[in-house]
Amino acid sequence: MKIQKRRKRERKTDYLKRLKLLKSRTPRLVFRKTNKYILAQYVIDEQAQDKVQMGISSKELIKFGWPKEFQGSLKSIPAAYLTGFLIGKKLINKKLETPIIDLGMLRTVHKTKVHAFAKGVVDAGVGIKYKEETFPIEDRIKGTHLKKDFSKSFDEIKSKIEKL
Repeated sequence: MKIQKRRKRERKTDYLKRLKLLKSRTPRLVFRKTNKYILAQYVIDEQAQDKVQMGISSKELIKFGWPKEFQGSLKSIPAAYLTGFLIGKKLINKKLETPIIDLGMLRTVHKTKVHAFAKGVVDAGVGIKYKEETFPIEDRIKGTHLKKDFSKSFDEIKSKIEKL
């Protein structure tokens, strides 16, 4: 019986997928979820080592006017979309190469936070290929499904990010 590598046993790394990403030599836009926030990093591979060029967290949305009453939902679908939109705008402003989205070991169920993040990146103007039917509906992205309607705050935050 062969013992698996530690990171594979812990379900943190898919080595076959990682090898394909490294061989492609294209930068990656890494998406990660924590219990409180959504993280996004622009990563370049240099000699099989990852160099993070730029990284943001959904915590940065507070600077753009994220309401105090919704601070517990910085990992929601609207937060994922706005985080993707923010990093997409920063990629365009710094004129970095178009990346591939790296989801790691996350399950990719249609119309979830992962796809809301991708829609934010695409709407920011980054030329990533994606199927439209995987994106969440506009009402969920704007936050009308939350306990309190978030759509007004959503539009204000998005307009502030567009000014970058």
